[in-house]
Amino acid sequence: MMRRLALLMFLCTFTVLVKAQVITSPDKNLTLTFKLTEGGVPTYQLSYKKKPVIKQSRLGIQTQDVPSFVDGFTVADTKQTSVDDSWNPVWGEQKTIRNNYNELLVTLRQEEQKGRHIRVRFRLFNDGLGFRYEFPKQQELNYFVIKEENTEFNLAGDHKIFWIPGDYDTNEYAYTTSKISEVPQLIEKATIDVHAQQPIETLAVQTPSMMKSDDGLYINIHEAALVNYPAMNLNLDADNYKMSAHLVPDAVGNKGYMQTDAQTPWRTVVVSDKATDILASNLILNLNEPTAYKDVSWIKPVKYIGVWWEYFVAGKSTWAYGTETNVKLGDDPSKLTPNGRHGATTENVKKHIDFAAENGFDAVLVEGWNVGWEDWFGNWKEEVFDFTTPYPDFDVKELQRYAASKGVKVMMHHETSGSATNYERRLDKAFQFMQDNGYNSVKTGYVGKIIPRGEHHDSQWMVNHYIHVAETAADYKVMVNSHEAVRPTGLHRTYPNWIAQESARGTEFEAMGGLAPEHATILPFTRLMGGPMDYTPGIFQTDLSYYGTGNQRVNTTLVKQLAYYVTMYSPLQMAADLPENYKRFPDAFQFIKDVAVDWDDTYVQEAEPGDYVTIARKAKGKNEWYVGGITDENARTATVAFDYLPKGKNYIATIYADAKDASWNKNPQQYTVRKVLVNSKSVLKQPLAPGGGVAVSIKEGSKQDMKGLRKL
Repeated sequence: MMRRLALLMFLCTFTVLVKAQVITSPDKNLTLTFKLTEGGVPTYQLSYKKKPVIKQSRLGIQTQDVPSFVDGFTVADTKQTSVDDSWNPVWGEQKTIRNNYNELLVTLRQEEQKGRHIRVRFRLFNDGLGFRYEFPKQQELNYFVIKEENTEFNLAGDHKIFWIPGDYDTNEYAYTTSKISEVPQLIEKATIDVHAQQPIETLAVQTPSMMKSDDGLYINIHEAALVNYPAMNLNLDADNYKMSAHLVPDAVGNKGYMQTDAQTPWRTVVVSDKATDILASNLILNLNEPTAYKDVSWIKPVKYIGVWWEYFVAGKSTWAYGTETNVKLGDDPSKLTPNGRHGATTENVKKHIDFAAENGFDAVLVEGWNVGWEDWFGNWKEEVFDFTTPYPDFDVKELQRYAASKGVKVMMHHETSGSATNYERRLDKAFQFMQDNGYNSVKTGYVGKIIPRGEHHDSQWMVNHYIHVAETAADYKVMVNSHEAVRPTGLHRTYPNWIAQESARGTEFEAMGGLAPEHATILPFTRLMGGPMDYTPGIFQTDLSYYGTGNQRVNTTLVKQLAYYVTMYSPLQMAADLPENYKRFPDAFQFIKDVAVDWDDTYVQEAEPGDYVTIARKAKGKNEWYVGGITDENARTATVAFDYLPKGKNYIATIYADAKDASWNKNPQQYTVRKVLVNSKSVLKQPLAPGGGVAVSIKEGSKQDMKGLRKL
């Protein structure tokens, strides 16, 4: 009798455990359902306000060397918890971030594999879902090699999608906007020539993948906390509107090498019926671990200029010092034949330091200061830079002294030419050199094919390399701005000295074929979902034929360049144009001098991917607010509200606007600057030119300052 009762109790418990598990978001708008299907296959589905977001989709991981984690599961345990707390980032778009979610932790057991078990952890926020696989340490599971993930995102329709082709090595493609079903006929055209690319042979797109459904849902798929794992692209079944994980392989074709305890990155789905909610989401940041750094006082947002843009416009300057094309590390640089156009000279850098000091900039980036640039690219060369030996016309000690006397830092540049092995061998010496010579920030670069040869920019080995660089830099109190690295996944919470990345098609491409006017209205919904971008805005001389050759142009108005300092979030902001161009437009340049790089709060006012973005932000610790609004190739009217201002008080708003006859391709430098009084009830309806924008600074003022100003 007792045995029958025990068996009955077991069967009842088993019945409860295998039925679908359902959780909702704190605001009840999102619903997640997890269940096992026939054969013990784990699946999930997600809905928003009863609209399907992700239809039933498989979960699981295929392995090379042990039985896969794809089927044969029973549910061993489930646990639900809720969290509602907040935290303060070292720097960011908000002073305080709320972390509010409901969690479902499912333990899955494979009886046929000696009871081996894994976990799937789901966190459901008000603005989306994060989930990951976890592999506890156990006798039956120590090491395994990943062949592929079975993670699916089975979409509910033929959504509009903003996409770039799947690739193992580059994310510097231009965006294409289409229906999911149209991607197959557009993929070949979209896969333009980019250095060091490795397009995925099957149909695939990259994350963050931004979509809009016909019934008005905005859906963004990406990942968070990419650590010790390859980056995820998305296979695309365009006929059935289904996406699935495609991990970046290593040199021998494997995807990941795991040792328990272990977990994957979080797979993220941000969703709302408001585009502004997508841009306001902190879901990806909240899924990353807090920093373990005990001292973060040395990590400071930076506004900088640089010896950089002159390398791109009409061959004004060169990175290389010599004319030779076959140079080895250890060769005496004084025996090189000077080409007469080297940009990183002591004299030129001093001019930039003077300009930075006069206009309140924190630092001057200098590229091309170190030996190795004569044959740095295209040869798959391992010993290419040593990161400590300057060219003969770059005086390290004198520039350290001169910059310090002006209250300015010189920003280091470490281009690796993709040779990560060489960089790792020299990393400590390079950072010690920086510390010895007064550098506290570095721009790293990974142009070219990766060494170890056969590895990819986004493989597990390189993902770990970028983190190793950030951790080592922290030992020397150095901030890192990485270019050509894997796209970010919120790791700047964990490694706050990894202050910015490029990882997308930025301003330099305006000098290499141009960027579509819609490009910067897509990036906040795609690339910037994972973290800040060193977009390098601020180009005032947008018609590059000004320099004497060609007909290339930057496809924006001058005012749109100002607006980027607010819409393209980064704690590292460059005034990228030549100093002499800023001197020609001092009233417009004032906005760049004024605008903050760290914020107490952010207000996404209006947005539509591919069309327009308007954002307001409050400067950290100040009663100052800044607004940026941008549009695509179409003229439109931006609506700028001021309801975030303290009530009952007037402020001075300086409005930088496109002139009536301005456009990105005609009269791009025509603009107006006017001052008005605004308060919390004011609303600005500002026309934007085609490819244009609006920028507004809002400050307190004395009665004398406000005298004669009209209310908006």
